[in-house]
Amino acid sequence: MSGLDELDVALLTALQERPRAGHLELSRLTGVARATVQSRIQKLEDAGVITGYGPDIDLRAAGYAVQAFVTLEIAQGALHEVREELEHHPAVLEAFATTGTGDVLCRMAARNQDELQQALLAVNRSAHIARSTSVMVLSTVVEPRTLPRLATHARGGGRAPAYRAKNTSRHN
Repeated sequence: MSGLDELDVALLTALQERPRAGHLELSRLTGVARATVQSRIQKLEDAGVITGYGPDIDLRAAGYAVQAFVTLEIAQGALHEVREELEHHPAVLEAFATTGTGDVLCRMAARNQDELQQALLAVNRSAHIARSTSVMVLSTVVEPRTLPRLATHARGGGRAPAYRAKNTSRHN
């Protein structure tokens, strides 16, 4: 995909605000034909921009009030092995290969500090992990988000004149 345009971002915004909306409702929200919405959504799915429609889950509300970011220093060349090991730890929510002093940054969740400590000890038992450093999350300052980044560079134009006309008239 060569980049998103304003209609793509509008559709993504509408889907994020109303994840259960169908094509007809998205058509009404964006002011473009249902067939346009359907083809744009399909294009976004095919390009891998839209990766799923699962529910957003609040870990705290689900009973996992303790979160931590854990930086791992791993044995050279052991990223594949570490990934496989981390995938087997249910407390590991996500992990990223990074630059800097650490090699992998993980986000972990637990019901309490004792459970987090046990999860950290389990991760540290790996022969491929030389050292770990963890920091506890106190609160979320900015919720996970992608739309502000996408909207910054959305191309104008595109093949949806009804949307363009609607958008342009709002700014005048």
